[in-house]
Amino acid sequence: MRNWSRVLSLSGAEMLFLMRCLAVVGAVRLGLTVFSYNHVRGLVTRLDAKGAASTGELRRIAWGVAAAARFVPGASCLTQALAGHYLLARQGNASKIRIGIERDTGAEIKAHAWLVSGNHIVLGGSISGFTHLVDHGP
Repeated sequence: MRNWSRVLSLSGAEMLFLMRCLAVVGAVRLGLTVFSYNHVRGLVTRLDAKGAASTGELRRIAWGVAAAARFVPGASCLTQALAGHYLLARQGNASKIRIGIERDTGAEIKAHAWLVSGNHIVLGGSISGFTHLVDHGP
């Protein structure tokens, strides 16, 4: 219920942006359920984006994707990173999807995904404690 009160207090422009983020996060989540990661990644990363996003743009994407993810069941870190990458690329801004595994977890492997733009972690939190495996994107 708390999420809905926050949503209702948004301005019209913020609400529109949140709805756009919700559509993208939902589509990516559905895509990852139906198709392989490589297929969804190929669709999301096909846009040619070379620009550098401002800190404000990165914060806006981080807010929108994280807020939308609260309404999409199963919207994991990978779902959010893919959605954020797509939204940034639609604005012409480059980013990378970084995938890593947690160090020293014993027999269980714990993977995590981040969205990185330039030197900024946009989504996914801290990278410390993880071993970098691969980056996807320009």
